Amino acid sequence: MPDLKTTSTANNVDYSVYSDPEIFKKEQERIFRGPVWSYVGLAAEVPEANSYKSTHIGETPVVLCRGEDGAMHVWVNRCVHKGALVCRNSRGKAESGTFVCVYHQWAYDATGALRSVPYRRGVGGKGGMPDSFDIKNQRMTPLRVDTIGDMVFATFREDATELRDFLGNAMCSAIERIMIHPIKVIGSVGQRIKGNWKLYAENSRDSYHGGLLHLFYTTFGIWRPSQKSVGEIDEKFGFHNSFQVHKPSDDDSGAKHQTEASRDPGAVNLKDSRLLEIWPDMGDDITLSIQSIFPSVVLQQIGNALATRQMVVRNNDEFDLIWTYFGFEQDSDEMLRQRMRSINMVGPAGYVSLEDGEATEICQEGVKGPDGHSQILMDLDNSTNPTIPMGLDENAVRGFWRGYLHLMEDGAKS
Repeated sequence: MPDLKTTSTANNVDYSVYSDPEIFKKEQERIFRGPVWSYVGLAAEVPEANSYKSTHIGETPVVLCRGEDGAMHVWVNRCVHKGALVCRNSRGKAESGTFVCVYHQWAYDATGALRSVPYRRGVGGKGGMPDSFDIKNQRMTPLRVDTIGDMVFATFREDATELRDFLGNAMCSAIERIMIHPIKVIGSVGQRIKGNWKLYAENSRDSYHGGLLHLFYTTFGIWRPSQKSVGEIDEKFGFHNSFQVHKPSDDDSGAKHQTEASRDPGAVNLKDSRLLEIWPDMGDDITLSIQSIFPSVVLQQIGNALATRQMVVRNNDEFDLIWTYFGFEQDSDEMLRQRMRSINMVGPAGYVSLEDGEATEICQEGVKGPDGHSQILMDLDNSTNPTIPMGLDENAVRGFWRGYLHLMEDGAKS
């Protein structure tokens, strides 16, 4: 495995980080099973007692479940008997109140504690488990769980800092700005991206590409370099960040936009212009918000499309990106339809989001082969916060790498 201390810095990353199997193995230990809080789902995805969602933290299968008392639980999806997956569906509800392993019918409750074992005492005085086997001491591995807004996070480590400290004040505020009402899940969709998860983590932090790769943004004036924008990096670690773009002001004229975008905004039209409408939602004039939370989730507002994007890591060069779309329980039928229209901009085939998956894959293909390094140099002298206006720096990307390298090099306590 390459020595990351000597081969990579926050602004010059060795391409081996995207393909080396030993680095991938170390990430599982130092990051995903390290002193880090990983997003596992929305509380609204498990609305009732014994409802569950199967997901992963790194390569480890886990289950998010709501207990009988309404509390959130996360446990490793691995029967203590033979290691089989207990929950095999992506989501559902244990109607009987127990989660049963199909292999030998060992049954668990919503906390992951073992409740019954077939033939535990044998039959007719023969067979069964030894006297030393205590069912009360058997359970699937539990994780620490905490929430911010409706977002549920979990960590393997008892010594990890509290979730709010891990996220920082700026990131907590950005989450709470969006999750101002009870959440209602609209639906979810997933895509398999043939690239390393860190390439997508960089992408979501990279405002530089926003108006260059995503032509829909600039063609229809959703994002312009002249718009008022705000960028923040978490104050403690630097590996979380938030971008927010405000509604264009009156002086953002079409001519000015045409100069900035280098294309005629009238050359392409939509048959249904309602897609571009933005209805009042959060009580402010922010129309675009992209928040990247280390290691593997994005919280977004693009117009009226609200969603989380969770990376489920498969291996070095493949991950699943799970989009979960949501609104608010108080949404009118008209607002729900508007959200559904806005969702056309995001997701695997979204007018805005389509290119990100492709960009990740072409980077993965390009970094194969001879040694090389990325160059993350935009606005290098200003390393503490994103440059305003956005799109002129790579500071949030460098923040990701500083935090990543800190954990990978030192295994440091978060």
